[in-house]
Amino acid sequence: MNSDGPNYEYDYDSEYLKKRRQVRRERMLRRQRAIRRRIILFAATVLLLACGIPAAIHFSGKRAERKEQETLLAAEEQQRAEAEAQAQEELLRQQEEAQAQEDAEAAREAEEQARIALYQPQETEATQEIPLSNENVNSTQAILVNADTGEIVARKDDQRVISPASMTKILTLLVACENLTEEDLDDPFTISIEITDFVFKNQCSAVNFDKEETVTVRDLLYGTILPSGADAAMGLAEYVAGSQEAFVDMMNAKVEELGISSTAHFTNCIGLYDEENHCTVRDMAVILRAAVDNEMCREFLSAHTYTTTSTPQHPDGIEISNWFLRRIEDKDTHGEVLYAKTGYVDQSGSCAASFQRSNSGTNYVCVTVNAHSPWRCIYDHVEIYSSYTE
Repeated sequence: MNSDGPNYEYDYDSEYLKKRRQVRRERMLRRQRAIRRRIILFAATVLLLACGIPAAIHFSGKRAERKEQETLLAAEEQQRAEAEAQAQEELLRQQEEAQAQEDAEAAREAEEQARIALYQPQETEATQEIPLSNENVNSTQAILVNADTGEIVARKDDQRVISPASMTKILTLLVACENLTEEDLDDPFTISIEITDFVFKNQCSAVNFDKEETVTVRDLLYGTILPSGADAAMGLAEYVAGSQEAFVDMMNAKVEELGISSTAHFTNCIGLYDEENHCTVRDMAVILRAAVDNEMCREFLSAHTYTTTSTPQHPDGIEISNWFLRRIEDKDTHGEVLYAKTGYVDQSGSCAASFQRSNSGTNYVCVTVNAHSPWRCIYDHVEIYSSYTE
């Protein structure tokens, strides 16, 4: 130790040194902590690289899958909503169509009921009674109806049930025409021996077709009305319905439709007498008015003459006539008789139903029953038309 210089004694416990040592320790600790943090961060980075990336990829895949599922579910939900909307729209459309159809059906039914109601003869204060003692009207039952209004103009014992005889064939014609088309009229029909035997056995009026003769449906229609041919009417019934019985069922269904089934009922298509084959002159007026409303019926009810189709049995055809129309056409009826059909059985005498258009343009239907001869029946119609129409 140099005795010439100052003498310093190094004091390790001095405050100054203690602080310096403390500072160095703290720096060391900070460096250690920083190193540990770097080591931990490095280790974490390595761990993330080793495990985190696949997990992240997996998580990302799951997320994408969930996204896809959510998209699919959303699409399915949208499709379901669209399907439900379409189904609802279709249901609404069907309901609207059903309602429209129901409304149309109701309108048709109302129109039909109105038409049927118009067919029903209506008594009014102006309805006149034809005196039973009237010598100019020999028929015991009669009715004159304004066909345009349905009002009964004149009557005579008009509600008594009678046998309509061959006036029945007006209904036969009406039912047939409602079930035929224009194309059907040229179809062939062969007259069976059963038909010709029945006509001969029952002494019915006939066109006089031969057994196994093939004629047209048009011939049957004209033959039913003009000469009142039972052979034609029976052939027509079989052509339309397949059998007489089935056709009679159709006739009675039409009677019910016309609203006259309480007094009108039919058992055959030709008017052969049967206690269950009956109606009133009122009912027959309804039937004729309905037939005149049918365009096809008018063709056959208005014909004065007709010649049937040429066949091997009748090369020149058969000429047939509506004698009522031919005999009344030159009489003064205050108009023109356009359509008519006659009938006769012992139980109801000579009878007829006719349709007249008066000089004033008014349409009338006249039905008479139980005149003592065909000529007297015609004159009864002349008398009623000339006395009660305008």
